[in-house]
Amino acid sequence: MESLYFLIPISMAFVALAIGLYFWAVKGGQYDDLELEGKRILFEQEAKPQAPQQPEDQA
Repeated sequence: MESLYFLIPISMAFVALAIGLYFWAVKGGQYDDLELEGKRILFEQEAKPQAPQQPEDQA
């Protein structure tokens, strides 16, 4: 019974921390676009061709 006086505040602190981390992630935009990450892993992005580099004039 005496251990509950120790365990209940600790469990409440863990719950408060988890809720705080969840709201921090939502505010930071972590869950804005859930489909993009799955598509990015499955489909390779096509490489964009780079413009040819012109040689520098050597004077």
